[in-house]
Amino acid sequence: MSDVNTRKAAIIGCGFVGSASAFALMESGLFSEIVLIDTDKNKAQGEALDISHGLPFAKPAQIYAGDYKDISDAAVIIVTAGAGQKQGETRLELVKRNVEVFKSIIPEIAKVNSEGILLVVANPVDILTYTAAKLSGFPENRVFGSGTVLDSARLKYLLGEHLGVDSRSVHAFIIGEHGDSEIAAWSSANVSGIELNNFCEMRGHFNHEKAMKEIADNVKNSAYEIIDKKKATYYGIAMSVKRICEAIVRDEKSILPISSIQHGNYGIHGIALSMPVIVGKSGIEANVPIELNKSEQASLKKSAETLKQVIGEMFS
Repeated sequence: MSDVNTRKAAIIGCGFVGSASAFALMESGLFSEIVLIDTDKNKAQGEALDISHGLPFAKPAQIYAGDYKDISDAAVIIVTAGAGQKQGETRLELVKRNVEVFKSIIPEIAKVNSEGILLVVANPVDILTYTAAKLSGFPENRVFGSGTVLDSARLKYLLGEHLGVDSRSVHAFIIGEHGDSEIAAWSSANVSGIELNNFCEMRGHFNHEKAMKEIADNVKNSAYEIIDKKKATYYGIAMSVKRICEAIVRDEKSILPISSIQHGNYGIHGIALSMPVIVGKSGIEANVPIELNKSEQASLKKSAETLKQVIGEMFS
């Protein structure tokens, strides 16, 4: 990453998710320069001004509205642009509209920046991650989506609430599609190294199957519930964007379930979905094999087939 400014990020799309992500990144102090791009330049300028006015309470940074030429040296390019998910609409129903949006955005990015990391946040994130990888021509380790980072955080939060324990002590992943076919990887879940069912029993919970189903369903339906109540989700995903950027900028080698193109993981090829990987300054550094039982493996393959079918229709 010789030609990039490691303290610079670009955000493409200044809707709820883009502006919340810009705010979270300003608060984090990770970047000293953040450029915002939107088809509505006034919107980008307004968000940049509003966020900049909080800088006296944070760390010095330059936050401004710009054009594609301004992102040539950005270390991380965060793409949130796209049509939002409507009430009652599945993420996969967004596909056709947002693939068209990406066909206008990704080539513009590739023209001016060849060294940065492309972080896709727009939904449906798995299809759009695949689209971004194909349209950009970037190495696959530098093109990935926010995937199930937020879903996994929701799982940890709900487990923490259920067990009366700090959610940061819960280690559990949602894998597969960020959407209706996602899988809670229960067989590898633990609380500070203690097998999940054992910890549950320590805390007085014995009806494991019922609790697991309820929690997994709550995670899966979280976005729909929030959209129903307040029309959009943006704070949780903004914190997820910040977390992924931390792993990159600080070269943390953190293990995160981001969406990337698969090459043989559990027999899955040629589509993007979420599995745990090591994330550092060069992007994806390695896959992390987690234990999955036969049922989870079958569900993962089914999730992959769902995505493969959509990609087949889009790119045939």
